Amino acid sequence: MENKKINKFIGAHVTTTGGVFNAPINANKIGAKAFALFTKNQRRWEAKPLTDEDIMEFKNNLQKYGYSPDYILPHDSYLINLGAEDMEKREKSLNAFIDEIKRCEQLGLKYLNMHPGSHLNEISEEKCIENIANSINKALAATKNVMVVLENTAGQGSNIGYDFAHIGKIIENIEDKTRIGVCLDTCHTLAAGYELKDEFGYNKTMKEFEKYIGFKYLKGIHLNDAKFNTGSKKDRHDSIGKGVLGEEFFIRFMNDSRFDNMPIILETIDDSIWKEEIEYLYSLIK
Repeated sequence: MENKKINKFIGAHVTTTGGVFNAPINANKIGAKAFALFTKNQRRWEAKPLTDEDIMEFKNNLQKYGYSPDYILPHDSYLINLGAEDMEKREKSLNAFIDEIKRCEQLGLKYLNMHPGSHLNEISEEKCIENIANSINKALAATKNVMVVLENTAGQGSNIGYDFAHIGKIIENIEDKTRIGVCLDTCHTLAAGYELKDEFGYNKTMKEFEKYIGFKYLKGIHLNDAKFNTGSKKDRHDSIGKGVLGEEFFIRFMNDSRFDNMPIILETIDDSIWKEEIEYLYSLIK
């Protein structure tokens, strides 16, 4: 039988306390082959511009610890809502989003991960999807190189993106398809009602993903266990193997070559065991 080499790049969403240049150092400490970070405070609109020193030190540390932008998945601010109907709020979000893309450009990064947006019960899902796509088109036109990566959501509140069809619809309306991708969050997927815990459910979910989005758009993974069961609509992550997903899922995932050669990011709840979680996941490769 042919021995197929599985190429997984696992890491975690590491802290940048003290400066963005600390992210590669923190990733290296946990034995990560990939990592995610915020390039600014994710709970504030304003941020100090990156200095030339910050940028140089970040790039030096990437080189020092052997990280490629192919396996780094920055995340934008939680405040941004490109789907808002209120023009002023959407404009504020768009400007902040453009600034985040430019920060990624400065750091030499390829991707910017984002939650699509929320309709806030003010407009239909269709109108919200239209607002999101229009906003992304404007942001892409105002920037270069960086790819926007849409993350699927858990189905809580008025957030768009819990249905794979929402994400497919946004992509359909993006003018430059070379600069749009998707990040699949395993906890969000389960919470939204897509089964992952058994082989039948796993295969069915992957077929749905291919049908409505397409694996060609998949650029990263948030690999999280979940505190609540399928269809809970609750975005509550858990440590690997301590939630409801079960070891069977993680074995299946780690041996699925569709998730090779992309950043696989843990956002699990106990950062003190990230190193152990990463080692455990690699141990599941057959």
